[in-house]
Parts: sequence; structure tokens; C-alpha cells
Amino acid sequence: MTVTGISLLIIAVSFLLIAIFLVKTLRVASQTMKSVSGTIEKMESQVEGITTESQNLIQKTNTMVDEVKERSQSIYTFFDTVDHVGTSVDQVNDSFQKLSKGVEQESIKHSEDVSKAMKWGEAAINLYVKWKKRKRGVQKAS
Repeated sequence: MTVTGISLLIIAVSFLLIAIFLVKTLRVASQTMKSVSGTIEKMESQVEGITTESQNLIQKTNTMVDEVKERSQSIYTFFDTVDHVGTSVDQVNDSFQKLSKGVEQESIKHSEDVSKAMKWGEAAINLYVKWKKRKRGVQKAS
């Protein structure tokens, strides 16, 4: 074999070795890509599950927010009613105070009249008693 033949043989073996390593590398790359593809598919299914759960959670949260709004409105209505009751009680209190002041003033005014009437009544009774005593005295003397 000549130098050219040996050179060609070395080149052919080199290409053969390069082709073998290239095939092995491509096979490993292919397996890696298959593994990555499987992992991505699993992640997609997990993300879909998380998305579904998130949507359900958002719906429940919205429902709870609506319920809280309704309850807050009913509580607001209750406190508004309590406020109106308090205002009404204050008005009734004011009315009773005015009425009691009026009654007190009238009773003071009338108590003076009653006191005068009692004094006049007492004076009248005293006069009557004196008159009766005199009349008895006059009748006994006659």
C-alpha cells in the first residue's frame, strides 16, 4: 500500500469514527428530546389542573364577596333602623319632657288655686261652725 492508499484508509476510518460518534450523539439527543417532551406534557396537564382549580377558587371567592356584600347591606339596613329608633326615642323623650314641664307648671298654677280654695273652704267651715255654735247658744238661751 502506498502512502496515498494509507492516507485514504485513515481518512475513511476517521469519517467512520466521526459518523459513529455523530449517530451516538444524535441518539442521546433524541432520547433527551423525548424525555423533555414527556416532561412538558406532564407539566401541561398539571397546569390545566391548576387552572381549573384556580377558576373554581375565583368563582367561590366571587360568590363569597357577593354574600358579604348582601350581609353588609342587611347590617347597614339594621343599623339604619336602629338609628331611626334612637331618633324616635329621643323625640319621644323630648315630648315627655315638654309634657311633664307643662304638667308641672299647670300643677303649680292649680296648686295655688287649690290652696286658695282650701283656705276659703276652711274659712267657710270655721264661719259655719261659729254660726252653729252661736245658733245653739241662742237656742239654749231661749
